[in-house]
Amino acid sequence: MDFEIFRAINGYAAHNDVFEDFLRIFSTYAEVIFGVFLAAVFLAQGRWRSVRARHGVVAAALASLIGLEVAHVISSFWDRPRPYEAHPGMVHLFVSASPDPSFPSDHAVVAFAIAVSIFLRKPRLGLVVLAMAATVGLSRVVVGTHYPSDVLAGALLGTLAALVVWAPPIRRPLARLSHQLSALYDRLSARALGRSVPT
Repeated sequence: MDFEIFRAINGYAAHNDVFEDFLRIFSTYAEVIFGVFLAAVFLAQGRWRSVRARHGVVAAALASLIGLEVAHVISSFWDRPRPYEAHPGMVHLFVSASPDPSFPSDHAVVAFAIAVSIFLRKPRLGLVVLAMAATVGLSRVVVGTHYPSDVLAGALLGTLAALVVWAPPIRRPLARLSHQLSALYDRLSARALGRSVPT
C-alpha cells in the first residue's frame, strides 16, 4: 500500500514537469526557503523585538533537535532502504541519492517541529508554515527519496517534539533561556553598532 501510493505520486511527477520541477526545487532548497521565509517574518515590523517571537525561535530550534535525535535512534535500529534502493528500475529519482536510511524523513521532522512550534504561539502564521511543511513532506515523495509513511512518521515526530517543548515544565525554563539569549543578543548587537545597552 505504501509503495503503491508512492508510485502514484512519483509516477505522476514523472509525467508532469511543472509539478515535478516545483516540488524538486522545494525539496532541494527546503532549508533555504524555510530560513528566508522565517527570517523575513521575524524581522518584519520589528517582530525580532517580540518576546513571544524569540521564545518561538528557541522552541523551534530545540524541538527540531529533539525530533532529529529520536529519528536517528529509530533509523539506527531500522535501516529501511530508500525506495529507489528497494525497487530499482521502478522509481523516478529527481535528486541525488542519499546514504541515510529512509525511515523517518528528517526533512519532515524539522519542518513540522518548526511549524507546530510556531502554530502553538502564532496560529495564523503557523497555518502558513504548516502548509509549507506539508509541501516539504510531499516533495520528498515526489523526488523519489521517501515513502509516504516515512514522511508521516517524520511529521508525527516533529509534532510530538514541538508539543513536548510546549509543555509547561519545559516551556518555563525555556522562556528563561530565551530571555538570557535575547539579552546576550541585544548586548552583542549594541556593541557592534556602538550603542550602550540599558542595565
